[in-house]
Amino acid sequence: MHEDSEWARDGDTIRRTVVAPDFRTAIAIVNEIAEQAEALNHHPDIDIRWRTLHLALTTHDAGGLTDLDYKLAARIDGIVADHQA
Repeated sequence: MHEDSEWARDGDTIRRTVVAPDFRTAIAIVNEIAEQAEALNHHPDIDIRWRTLHLALTTHDAGGLTDLDYKLAARIDGIVADHQA
């Protein structure tokens, strides 16, 4: 993650909120995140509220943050940018 990233650390979790242009775009973003999460076998917590996505990453079995969290966060950043959210 870059220092200008919109992810914020909260204990052993990094969090980001994304506001999509509309609900359909929010769901498209979630679908693309799901593909990347499956590819990495690392799954975020996602809370969908209309067009607002609350994302949280941590590695539960490691008891905190690992490289996988930051790798998936970077991929999510790319997805979000592609959707102009």
